[in-house]
Amino acid sequence: MAARGVVGIFFLSAVPLVCLELRRGIPDIGIKDFLLLCGRIFLLLALLTLIISVTTSWLNSFKSSQVYLKEEEEKNEKRQKLVRKKQQEAQGEKASRYIENVLKPHQEMKLRKLEERFYQMTGEAWKLSSGHKLGGDEGTSQTSFETSNREAAKSQNLPKPLTEFPSSAVQPTCKEIPDLPEEPSQTAEEVVTVALRCPSGNVLRRRFLKSCSSQVLLDWMMRIGYHTSLYSLSTSFPRRPLAVEGGQSLEDVGITVDTVLILEEKEQTN
Repeated sequence: MAARGVVGIFFLSAVPLVCLELRRGIPDIGIKDFLLLCGRIFLLLALLTLIISVTTSWLNSFKSSQVYLKEEEEKNEKRQKLVRKKQQEAQGEKASRYIENVLKPHQEMKLRKLEERFYQMTGEAWKLSSGHKLGGDEGTSQTSFETSNREAAKSQNLPKPLTEFPSSAVQPTCKEIPDLPEEPSQTAEEVVTVALRCPSGNVLRRRFLKSCSSQVLLDWMMRIGYHTSLYSLSTSFPRRPLAVEGGQSLEDVGITVDTVLILEEKEQTN
């Protein structure tokens, strides 16, 4: 439409010029010259029409290509967003399945083992059994209870429980955990603070004199519920087992400044 309008404008503007030339050169112009002049005018108009049509088509194709590129970019962005969303949903489902099928059972099993060891250490292994009905066979229940205690002691390498008690004259007394020495004040001399990092994540702190026996560390472990047959002490940095002997003081085993000790579970051997 634009090319046709331009051609019409050129044609209308050329008509007056042709009339003027004809009026001026009527006495001298002939039919041949008139035909040549009209041919040149039409040739010029055809050339202009061709140039305008080519230019217009090129501009239209350029605009259409830009529009097409924009549409393609928008489609690609939408496609990428959809793919990212699907990937995030798939990752979320994988994470949830991993938590449900792996992490939770592992944590429950670990807590169950810690609970069993705690009850076995405190002598309350009967809490791990399913129990018996009231009025049932007492002999069978007693036998199953003793059997469960023996199996628990065997798995933890603990001494076997006594099923027959000696007479009161020769019956041994339970070895009690000795009391810890009185905690010195912060302003006292030759005092160190020992931080004990438990397997549960808790950190306990207590002050001792450097001259105290290193055995107080084991007594402290027993006091807070960690049996020395199941757990051991090690230094935080460098990481190495702490050699605790009754005849050595804290200063002798290397605790001369405030120290962090790690309470670790011993490896169970069959």
